[in-house]
Amino acid sequence: MGKYFWLLAALLFGTASFSQPTQIYVRAKAKDAKFIGSSIGGALIVFRKADTGEILAQGLTEGGTGNTNLIMSTPHERYKPIATDGAAKFEALLNLPEPTFVTIEAHAPFTRKQATAIATTQLWLIPGKHILGEGIVLEIPGFIVDVLAPRTHQAVSLKNSGGKVAIEVNVVMMCGCTVSPGGLWDGEGFDVKAWLKKDGKRLAEVKLNNTANNTFTGEARPTEAGNYEIIVYAFDPKTGNSGVDKVNFVVE
Repeated sequence: MGKYFWLLAALLFGTASFSQPTQIYVRAKAKDAKFIGSSIGGALIVFRKADTGEILAQGLTEGGTGNTNLIMSTPHERYKPIATDGAAKFEALLNLPEPTFVTIEAHAPFTRKQATAIATTQLWLIPGKHILGEGIVLEIPGFIVDVLAPRTHQAVSLKNSGGKVAIEVNVVMMCGCTVSPGGLWDGEGFDVKAWLKKDGKRLAEVKLNNTANNTFTGEARPTEAGNYEIIVYAFDPKTGNSGVDKVNFVVE
């Protein structure tokens, strides 16, 4: 009787009645840095069925950036996690009726749209087989770059400024970790430059120096009035991390 009951139940209610809760941890880690968590707005994690694109779960990573010494200085050993308690993660609880091939996306850092990158992976999830502990870790390359000066559409007088336009840029790791002269993330080893453009043509390239925590500065010298654009890039030749921001301003 028992087997006929379950067969009838399967026919009447489908395989959903046999779904098993499956718990998955996902973390986003900045390349050459730490976990992306609450302090920088988190990473948006999305689970999709690989064949249809149907979203199974989504949400932001929450928690801290993790243990700096363990992540950045301690030699890593096989099976030894670098994610400690409190390190940012997203916890998905999926009800899976059968093994399901999924695509997992990390959009990070989610609140910094000009810097957001997407990392993905694919794997089979097995009903009832949890992936906990360190979980699934997706690496996010890059820098967050914000031009602070000149401001968007700022009018600069050549006469009053002595022909100089101050450039100030904020650069941080994708986890929000501090870039500083001679620090763990050493801004003096980064290549940070500003391109000065007018009417679509590049006029000059200005080297920016790491003058304070997360801050790079320099000067542009436009020679005539008009509409200008500054494109700033940061590049780390050791890791390949890069980031860009742009601003338009007016010279009078």
